[in-house]
Amino acid sequence: MHWRSTLQASDAGAVGRLVGATGFFSPEEQLIAIELVDEALARGKASGYEFLFADDPEQADQLLGYTCFGPIPATRSSFDLYWIAVAPGQQRQGLGGKLLRESEKLARQLGATRMFVDTAGRGGYAPTRAFYERMGYHVEASISDFYAPGDAKVIYARDLA
Repeated sequence: MHWRSTLQASDAGAVGRLVGATGFFSPEEQLIAIELVDEALARGKASGYEFLFADDPEQADQLLGYTCFGPIPATRSSFDLYWIAVAPGQQRQGLGGKLLRESEKLARQLGATRMFVDTAGRGGYAPTRAFYERMGYHVEASISDFYAPGDAKVIYARDLA
């Protein structure tokens, strides 16, 4: 596996394919993931989005997983993990945990002291919530019926200091 944080023009398409392949995200959410890459490509660091990519060293343009994170505007040192996605063939092999820990490390280097993650409360996201809890995140808040009736927004947090 090859780590990189520098964006490439092909990343928007690769992220779209990866996010779609997971089966977790709606078409609207997939477009948002692509838009964040496009904005970072257009605006660079001014976009506020940082990326970490896990590429397959044996296959060019094969994205195994990625994260998107960045500082939360109007906060001193709080960061959001906007996206984390792992290719279906790589799931449950530790890549998600490695991506998250490396992203936290990079965020700390940028001044982060806390990382926040929003996820869905519906049943299909139970493995996602369990993953964050295994990684040391705790539920900071839950907003009922946020995404849809019966689908809460669950906000996790972890101290990075």
